[in-house]
Amino acid sequence: MAESDAERGLASRLRLAVVRLTRRLRAQRVNSAISLTQVSALSTLHKCGPLTPGELAAKEGVQPPSMTRVIAALEEYGFATRRPHPTDGRQAIVELTGAGLAYIDEEVSAREAWLDKRLAELTPEDRAVLSRAAEIIDRMAGQ
Repeated sequence: MAESDAERGLASRLRLAVVRLTRRLRAQRVNSAISLTQVSALSTLHKCGPLTPGELAAKEGVQPPSMTRVIAALEEYGFATRRPHPTDGRQAIVELTGAGLAYIDEEVSAREAWLDKRLAELTPEDRAVLSRAAEIIDRMAGQ
């Protein structure tokens, strides 16, 4: 029973730590005019490359009409563009612009700079533990 309680305690502590770290990383944003939903869509385009609006909506777990609004906002910011689909005239392909790529790079750099500062405050042993933990968390997340 004690082992089960300890495992539940670990799950709770890990969940809270991940939530808090995520919150702190999100606070390092370079442009708060862009919504987190828009940043997420940009990140997905960065990771996956050009997608149809439907594919982007599916990857983001939102309805296509919502993604249409997100894409329109990203186009207004100059971060994304639509071009005709090469084989389906009813579809479009959404892709990052140079400005969108620069924005994502700046976002990642700001967050990693903050995290680098926090990691530098730790002992080498603590950094080694976190390195191993990152591998385990990636495996748990199915990466």
